[in-house]
Amino acid sequence: MSRWKALPEELDPRVRQLLVRLRRLKDHSGLSVRQLAARTGYSPKSWERYLGGRSLPPREAVEALARIGGDDPTRLLALHEVAAEAWGNPRGGTAVRETAVGETAVPEPEILSAGPGRRTLSLRVALVAGAVALVLAVSSAVLVTLRLMHHDGGSADKTTTTVTLSAGTSAPSYTCRVQQVEGRWYAGNSRTQNATVGYGDSGPAVAEVQCLLRRAGISPGGIDGMFGPLTQGAVKAFQRQARLDVDGVVGPHTWKALRG
Repeated sequence: MSRWKALPEELDPRVRQLLVRLRRLKDHSGLSVRQLAARTGYSPKSWERYLGGRSLPPREAVEALARIGGDDPTRLLALHEVAAEAWGNPRGGTAVRETAVGETAVPEPEILSAGPGRRTLSLRVALVAGAVALVLAVSSAVLVTLRLMHHDGGSADKTTTTVTLSAGTSAPSYTCRVQQVEGRWYAGNSRTQNATVGYGDSGPAVAEVQCLLRRAGISPGGIDGMFGPLTQGAVKAFQRQARLDVDGVVGPHTWKALRG
């Protein structure tokens, strides 16, 4: 587990609550800062600023870390909304700035470009765009109510966040239309044969993996296009069955075995 530096004392408690949750998710993921940067598109320096309390992370970075750590993005986004309000209007403290007087302003978060051996930037942009659209739809129906509860005996105030979601909000639906074409199996969601798909990813390629796993007799849970723990476990089971390297990541060799 990472040895974190103490957060600045002047940090607002509402911002501190968000950053503690993000640090725990990062530790739970087992990723280094560089690996986290590669998975989210934000540079290592940006993540060091975010997790160190020197800069408030954007909503997209919070959601990406939530999915990688297997947490519910809606809860973290509600905390982020409260933290953003505190960051702009500090109460009982001041927002921590990265620059002192006379220094130049800190640039916007650096977005990593795709390099050799990494997934293409276009695929990442498409996935992030879809996730952002879904978050915006959910955010429009989110109501955050803050209640300060003071117990007898002078105990500290506690902030309670209540989140109400619209029943009409739903994730994209996928179906399995499995058929064999020229000796290869396809499920009608994606025809890729070499894209790298792993934990925390989402979209049609993930739904295609889930359908092909089900065709192979291994249940990935629901066909929801989300690469979570159930899908990762099913991929590992299939890799063992197919005598492949068991890493829980769908690459060219695993695609070839799934396509048959």
